[in-house]
This record gives sequence, C-alpha cells and structure tokens, in this order.
Amino acid sequence: MGDIKHFVKLELSGWNKTELSALVLVMCIIFSNAIFLHDSPIAIVYAICGILYTIIAGKGKISCYIFGLISSILYSYISFKNAIYGNLFLNLFYYIPMQILGIFQWKKHLKKTTNEIYKTKLETKELIQLSIISILACVGAVFILNNIQDGNPIIDGITTILSIVGMYLTVKRCIEQWIVWTIVNGLSVIMWLNIALKGIHVYSTVLMWFVYFLLGIYFYIRWNKEINCSTNNQ
Repeated sequence: MGDIKHFVKLELSGWNKTELSALVLVMCIIFSNAIFLHDSPIAIVYAICGILYTIIAGKGKISCYIFGLISSILYSYISFKNAIYGNLFLNLFYYIPMQILGIFQWKKHLKKTTNEIYKTKLETKELIQLSIISILACVGAVFILNNIQDGNPIIDGITTILSIVGMYLTVKRCIEQWIVWTIVNGLSVIMWLNIALKGIHVYSTVLMWFVYFLLGIYFYIRWNKEINCSTNNQ
C-alpha cells in the first residue's frame, strides 16, 4: 500500500497552475457540451480519458497508459459504429499492444525524483528514414481504405499511418512525436467534424481532437525547452 501511495504522490507532482487550469476548463466544456448537445456517454468518457492520457503523457508520467488503454477500447467502438475502419484496426491491433509495451519501456527511463521520463530526440538519419517510410505507407493506406469503402479514406489513411509513427515515437520518448500528433490531431478535427455535421452526436470527440491539437503544440514547446536545458547542462 505504501508503494502505491508513493507512486500516486509522484504522479500528481510537478503540475503548474496553467496545466491544471486548462485541464479543469476542458472538462467543464466537455460536460457542458454533453448536456446541451446530448452527446453519447461513450464519446464523453472517451474524450475525458483521451485528454487525460495526452496531458499526463505530455508530463512524462507513466500513468498516462491507464487512460490510454481505456480510450483506445472506447475509440475502437466509436470508429466501428462510424465506419472509420483504419482507426478501428489501429486501436485494436496497435495502440493497445503498444501502450502495454510503453509501460515497460518508460519504466526503464524514469527520473527518481519526479517519476517523469527522460525526453529524447531522433538522430537526423533516423528522422529522414522514418519520414520516407511514413509517406509511402500513407499512400498505401489511402489506396487500401478507398477499396474497402472507408468513410473517409484520405484523412483516415493518413491519420492511421501517422498515428502508428506517433505511438512509436511516444514509446521511444522522442520530441518528434508532438509534430506528428499535431498533424494527426488537425486532420482528425476535420474528419470528425464532417461526421458531426451529418447529425451524429460525436461533438465531444470533435472537441477532444481540437484540444489534442493545442496540446501537441504546447508539449512540443515544453519538451524542446527541457531537452535544450538538459543539453546545455551536460
């Protein structure tokens, strides 16, 4: 029991007022949105868990994977109901296993004082290789999804591949993940907004992706500052 209390204490430490205020504000908006627009309960819970996962991951706390696993399961269901098969397969066969792997990988690289991970960045060669592979994979994914009558093959294909890359970079603790996630999140806002405009109650999902977009920018700046400070102190 003592170890659990110590773990929880470390996970709750290191939050500044801006991050806490933003978290409370987003939660209030999601609940208000649910009441006035009659959003589905599953979409609401998914949005909450997804945002908690992103914020806690941005802080470099390993507990993010708890909310990540819950959000992946719920997002799989939402994607299936709306014929977004790329994102369905992505969550079932990649996100869930990778998040389990992430727990073990992050556990090896935690700061003892804050329980946060050590942040890293890709080497130039690896960045170029990963970019080329990602572009080719996006083209292939769009072609496949178009042939199986996906609801939005272009955006779904691109976001599916980039999400695979983003999750890979997340497990590796690389700052480049936030660039990838920002692109994915921006495209996902467009995709789910189109679904919402058709009269389907997924407004919390739209809001969640927009918040993700803003968080991606925020955490890129924050990680970049931390990495630069670590480099200068070496």
